[in-house]
Amino acid sequence: MGARAVAAPIVRFAVALAFALAAAMPLGARADTIAVKSAEIRAEEDAYVLNAEFDVAINSTLEEALQRGVPLYFVLEFELVRPRWWWVDEKVATMSTRYRVSFNALTRQYRLSSGLLGQTLDTLEEVERLLSRVTSRPVARREQLTNGATYEAAVRLRLDGNQLPKPFQVNALASREWSLSSDWHRWSYTP
Repeated sequence: MGARAVAAPIVRFAVALAFALAAAMPLGARADTIAVKSAEIRAEEDAYVLNAEFDVAINSTLEEALQRGVPLYFVLEFELVRPRWWWVDEKVATMSTRYRVSFNALTRQYRLSSGLLGQTLDTLEEVERLLSRVTSRPVARREQLTNGATYEAAVRLRLDGNQLPKPFQVNALASREWSLSSDWHRWSYTP
């Protein structure tokens, strides 16, 4: 019996196993679980700022993980692109902000922090409310945008599964409960 004759059933088995695993995974494993209610860019004195509102609802699985000491990291991402018909689109501005949500079992309080700034909150609903609103977040300087030009803006908020402890990262890949994120919300903006 040749090496090819032995390898063929193994290859067929591997392909069948891959299809079986793909079929067993939930269809909506990466679902749009955070809705974008609104998003806009406003011009202020020396900058353009982002205002956005999301519908964030932390499910019971994530709440239990928080209460067991697993911090959750959320990422707010924004990009502003100037479309060009004659060349690739020009990225004018990008912004990314990371939020860390944790629970202190001793004080029974939640902590929402971003960079050096942090706030202690009593309930998960308060955490969701703060995560849901982006107000006057600078995204571009005035001189970066040309008046009258049309730009494409996009924003999203997502749970960063890469920041979870390794055993939870596997759950995040296969479970809908660990894939809390919004799709990119896109709109046109002309200063």
